[in-house]
Amino acid sequence: MSEELIDQVKQLIIDSLRIEGMNPADIETDAPLFGEGLGLDSIDALQLVVAMEKDFGVVVPDAATGSKVFQSVRSMAEYITEHRK
Repeated sequence: MSEELIDQVKQLIIDSLRIEGMNPADIETDAPLFGEGLGLDSIDALQLVVAMEKDFGVVVPDAATGSKVFQSVRSMAEYITEHRK
């Protein structure tokens, strides 16, 4: 898993959730995405699922998988690396 992919995931989060005034460097790679970290919610998770499918061809099949995938930017990048077509 490359730093380039981590930066792409951070940019994906910013773009797909339309977070203004934030750049990839503002997002900690290992910080939680939900709750205390970025403070994302379930609607944000759905948007990220769609964006990951569109940009990386990666499917998140269910909520249980999603809860693991969306723990942090690093966990998203690891999932993309393992499941990219």
